[in-house]
Amino acid sequence: MLDFLTDFPSLGRADLSALRRTIDGNFREFTRAYGEAIEGFFNPLLKFLVWFEDVLLATPWPIVILVLSVLAWAGSRSWKITVGTAIAFFVIGFFGMWEDTMSTLAIISVATFVCIAIGIPIGILMARYDRAQSIITPILDVMQTIPSFVYLIPVVMMLGIGKVPGLLAVCIYALPPLVRLTNLGIRLVDAEVMEAATSFGASSREKLFGVQIPLALPNIFAGVNQTIMMALSMVVIASMIGVQGLGVPVLRAISNQYLALGVMNGLAIVALAIIFDRVSQTYGKRLQAHRSGDAQ
Repeated sequence: MLDFLTDFPSLGRADLSALRRTIDGNFREFTRAYGEAIEGFFNPLLKFLVWFEDVLLATPWPIVILVLSVLAWAGSRSWKITVGTAIAFFVIGFFGMWEDTMSTLAIISVATFVCIAIGIPIGILMARYDRAQSIITPILDVMQTIPSFVYLIPVVMMLGIGKVPGLLAVCIYALPPLVRLTNLGIRLVDAEVMEAATSFGASSREKLFGVQIPLALPNIFAGVNQTIMMALSMVVIASMIGVQGLGVPVLRAISNQYLALGVMNGLAIVALAIIFDRVSQTYGKRLQAHRSGDAQ
């Protein structure tokens, strides 16, 4: 028995080593066979990201600040948040971080739109089918708990270094909260409301888009808020695989022990996070109040 226990680890290591070599070899063959096709699939997304970043960089800073302030006002209806947004971006430009901030703003905005386009339909699917929820929930658990450096490996192996791998890494990390909260929001819709819609002869599509999604919007926007926050938390890690933005000088500061450079760019990331958080939270609260008023 003791001999068996002594030999077992060595046998296990040999089998595991062979399994690793098999997985590595198969994945290399997969990337060689389909790498170009995968890059071609993501090429439109890359073009849009580059175009959007170029627009932000080419637009004069007063116009960008004005547009961002208008968007902050439209979302929050708060002069404090609007003025704070304008001041924050002015200070960012004054300290020479404008270009990096615009690059970060571009990738975070595109990542958020991608997560919305993918996450809300998946959340709806989970809410409508319990089997889909049982299958997707473990995947979301893995996406949220696995270290980001782990899934960077296959992404970089398939697509190399650049904007698209960084964007995919951000989306993988930031997607789960939106999916979960969309699912939760739809499931929390009152059963009596659904019965009333059914009694009026509403179809499944009409109940989904006319009742469930509108009532679930506060939860959905809470998911959008969390997605934005998690996307911003990936800025520094994404800079390690070639994504330009505020993460690059932070990474440079870590490598060279530049305290001032790291703190300034870190505070710029914090400013973006606070602006996005306040605007999206305030909009969600206004939406909740509006829905409550309609219900009354």
